[in-house]
Amino acid sequence: MTDRIELVQGDITKMNVDAIVNAANRSLLGGGGVDGAIHRAAGHELLNECELLNGCETGKAKITKGYNLQAKYVIHTVGPIYRDGMANESELLANCYKNSLKLAIDNKIKTIAFPNISTGVYRFPKIMAAGIAIRTTVEFLKKNKKIDKVFFVCYDEENYSIYKEKLASL
Repeated sequence: MTDRIELVQGDITKMNVDAIVNAANRSLLGGGGVDGAIHRAAGHELLNECELLNGCETGKAKITKGYNLQAKYVIHTVGPIYRDGMANESELLANCYKNSLKLAIDNKIKTIAFPNISTGVYRFPKIMAAGIAIRTTVEFLKKNKKIDKVFFVCYDEENYSIYKEKLASL
């Protein structure tokens, strides 16, 4: 199973894959962190297309073209803001991965790269978020053979180390 999952430390906007996942806000109109970086790298056409999507609910996903990115598509998913762990945050985060992967299959995407969803300004505990991301992805890949490779792209050393340790224990 882990032969279909790869860990990368770097910039998700530079990934040469069919689709990158954007940890978006509900408006889909850009923001800080990975969301802002993807919008800047893709160019203003991405914003123009996102304006037509009427936002996105937490845990759901929507797809656009990749424009100036190497990736053909951007899958936008809205992660939960972590409050106290009692507001379905874990389920909503798992849904971000499931719905992004379902959208990938629906669009014949073979390679997809995920950032660390909700672990920045949305304050989801990084170790818990990594566990949810990996567990959800592994379960999905067991049932679905249409995706060739999933990349977890960690911008920072802390998330990279967490993912490395969790993936090693699979």
